[in-house]
Amino acid sequence: MTTYRQGDVLLVPFPFTDQSGVKQRPAVVLSGVDYNRTHPDLILAPITSQVTNVLDEILLTDWKSAGLLKPGAVKPVVSSFELTLVRKQLGKLTAKDLQLFRATFKRILELK
Repeated sequence: MTTYRQGDVLLVPFPFTDQSGVKQRPAVVLSGVDYNRTHPDLILAPITSQVTNVLDEILLTDWKSAGLLKPGAVKPVVSSFELTLVRKQLGKLTAKDLQLFRATFKRILELK
């Protein structure tokens, strides 16, 4: 079984924030490798191609390395997913994008 790492970009059926439905979309793994090895789920943040410069959206500078077809931004939203829901791995964040991803979620979640 594949162990996903923080920063991997996966295709999953991500729910809308109002829970009215789901959409196949890319999402970034937020949970760490130790968590991912020992749990049947992943913690993910969705990526949108509708970049609006909303506060705390993380604009991906190297979207092609992430496996995206067009520019995108990580939304400041998280959800857990069973591993069986992962359709495929698209790519992964570059070191620069991963650093910004970690810093943004650290600030949003007020982690020390």
